[in-house]
Amino acid sequence: MSKAKSFFFGQLSAVVEPIAAVIGAALVTLARPVLPYMLAFAAGAMIFVVVEEVIPESQRDSHNTDVATGGAMVGFAIMMLLDVALG
Repeated sequence: MSKAKSFFFGQLSAVVEPIAAVIGAALVTLARPVLPYMLAFAAGAMIFVVVEEVIPESQRDSHNTDVATGGAMVGFAIMMLLDVALG
């Protein structure tokens, strides 16, 4: 393709970005009441992935990987409960 045609198609592919940004902003505005719960779920999923995949020390024994992951999640939940309860 020529440079002009390549530039045109490159610009054409970017037309959807402002449209998607407006739609995304509108969805965030509509979802504002449930947004904290969705963000908390996403944070929990990220912590689970870190414990399950990134921390190899907790996964050394192949028979207790789920116990180690569950223990880390329960410990994190207790930590958060104490943080909220004690300020």
